[in-house]
Amino acid sequence: MPATTFSAPALPARVTIREMGLRDGLQSVATIVPTAAKLQWVRDAYDAGEREIEVGSFVPPKLLPQLADTAEVLAFAQTLPGLRATVLVPNLKGAMRALEADAEMMLLPLSASHAHSLANLRKAPDDVVAEIANIRAERDASGKRTRIEVGISTAFGCTLQGRVEPAEVVRLVQAALDEGVDAVSLADTVGYADPAMVSSLFERVLRVAGDKLVAAHFHDTRGLGLANCYAALQLGMTRFDACTAGIGGCPHAPGASGNVATEDLAYMLHSMGIETGLDFDKLLALRAKVAQWLEGEPTHGTIWKTGLPRTMQREAIHG
Repeated sequence: MPATTFSAPALPARVTIREMGLRDGLQSVATIVPTAAKLQWVRDAYDAGEREIEVGSFVPPKLLPQLADTAEVLAFAQTLPGLRATVLVPNLKGAMRALEADAEMMLLPLSASHAHSLANLRKAPDDVVAEIANIRAERDASGKRTRIEVGISTAFGCTLQGRVEPAEVVRLVQAALDEGVDAVSLADTVGYADPAMVSSLFERVLRVAGDKLVAAHFHDTRGLGLANCYAALQLGMTRFDACTAGIGGCPHAPGASGNVATEDLAYMLHSMGIETGLDFDKLLALRAKVAQWLEGEPTHGTIWKTGLPRTMQREAIHG
């Protein structure tokens, strides 16, 4: 009987980790981190090799006082050469502020869960799509070069609604693309996904979005965050969202815990021979600062406790 051969899927040679701690991480904690500390966070993340950072969100300060200084943090981030500083905007008013600030990219949330959309944005998903169209038109009229990425949240399920149909995710992705957005991403907002679900949904969305599907966003609520990242890697995804110290969550998604930890994801990728451009020692030093700034708040992650394996200690995680 002839021997069979097996070819492992080709993985990307390089991956970008987008740091979300300053927005997704801080929006779910009670502690208000001083602006000076946030600027240090941005600086230290940059020094560690990070070149994409979501620095905050243009939302009313009374709703999220933790993010009230987003304009100031964004302005500082824009002074760092080669750094793409992005902001989340929930509506047209927020988008106008992002345009005025010359943000390089704004991320617009579009929930695939009707219940989550009403709780988070007080609009049904199709009404959000209509607002996205208005934001794109406003961007075009302004002459600004700010890119628009639509993040499909609760793409794998919702703590409020339960099951989210994959067909609805695909429909909303197509609707956003039809309105002329530059990119889309998929988010497991509440940590319901498993690797099989990730493979199935990303394959379906790739057929519609192609190279405009640019990022994956996983929460580690049930311990499958890194496994889900690997499933997306196998389909060629090269941008992943993560949070220093595994912080994060959604105020309108009960039970959702932190994002995949930046330092854990960087370790996994490096161990697999995938470059990230990140310096592991500097990531851990930043993690220690963040944990201090958020003293009393829950943090997550593993590699900071165990350290690198002996087989890797002589080499730096710096691709």
